[in-house]
Amino acid sequence: MDEKITDEQIEELRGAIEAEKDSIDEELASYGKQTGAKWEGSSESEGAEADPSDAADNIEELATNIPIVGELEKRHKELEGAIERMDSGTYGLCDVCGEPILFDRLDANPAARTCTAHIT
Repeated sequence: MDEKITDEQIEELRGAIEAEKDSIDEELASYGKQTGAKWEGSSESEGAEADPSDAADNIEELATNIPIVGELEKRHKELEGAIERMDSGTYGLCDVCGEPILFDRLDANPAARTCTAHIT
């Protein structure tokens, strides 16, 4: 059985999570726009009357940004979930077996919800 991570390690990981969340917020703002609690992909020329080549560029930019925003938003939610688990005292425990997750795994992915035996 692995040892539970220490409070000091949790605080170190919280700092890493907060820094990654801030970075993702900046990326989300550059690729999309927030509508309520959700993000949507957008383009610089969105809403402007454009000639056909500008319209094509707009569509191409949207086609690129929409999946990027989706992935960034997914990661943002994972990080928020990790902070919620820290606050509730369940952070660092595998969602499947309840055993502690190794610090090295959490250091590599602070939002990890499972131990290495239960990676999907």
